[in-house]
Amino acid sequence: MSSQINSRSFFNQILPAQPCALCGTPSHDGIWCKACAAELPHLGDNHCPVCALPTPQGNICGHCLRHPPPFDHTVAAFAYAFPVDKLVQALKFSENLTLALQLADALAQRIDERPAAIVAMPLHPQRLRERGFNQSELLAQHLARFLGIPVLPDACTRIRNTAPQSTLPWKERDKNMRKAFTCNLDLQGKHVAVVDDVMTTGASIGALSATLRRAGATRISAWVVARTLPH
Repeated sequence: MSSQINSRSFFNQILPAQPCALCGTPSHDGIWCKACAAELPHLGDNHCPVCALPTPQGNICGHCLRHPPPFDHTVAAFAYAFPVDKLVQALKFSENLTLALQLADALAQRIDERPAAIVAMPLHPQRLRERGFNQSELLAQHLARFLGIPVLPDACTRIRNTAPQSTLPWKERDKNMRKAFTCNLDLQGKHVAVVDDVMTTGASIGALSATLRRAGATRISAWVVARTLPH
């Protein structure tokens, strides 16, 4: 895929050699070396194409058949397991922003369908001021450059400062995200990709996707670095 070629060339130009973030050996392939990359918890092929949870033969899972989510398709690079969980947390909470480039690259290599535009999962303005950056927006910007797809930075706004999803029981997450977003663009007839770092229950992406549907989007893909899998 061209995204892989372009990103590897980019890494080789500006990061000729550096210690692998996972094992410490010199890496010419970015933040982690080839050996560690092979050991990462890549998401398997046999998963539901809608929500990315494992299914025996890669068919749509029963839950998505009974209760189709507002999004049509999910692409995830990894399972949310060690050490990817620690890498995502380092990006999100320790401001290790260089991780965004290679995590986005790993996700870009899984994408085989080109939407019209990309929308990053928005943070509430108060949360954005506290953190100083939106990790989903960083991922979206890198994906846009890798894939040649525009980002719509101001398409959607988070109008409710919801509690962090990770602090809530799974059953309360849908309620927490109700009416959390608004969209001020006309997306009539467009295929839009929503970018976020992790999908757990799908409540956040589902709420944002429902907002995009109301703005006219006819197809919505969810692009996430990692998918939380059932224990």
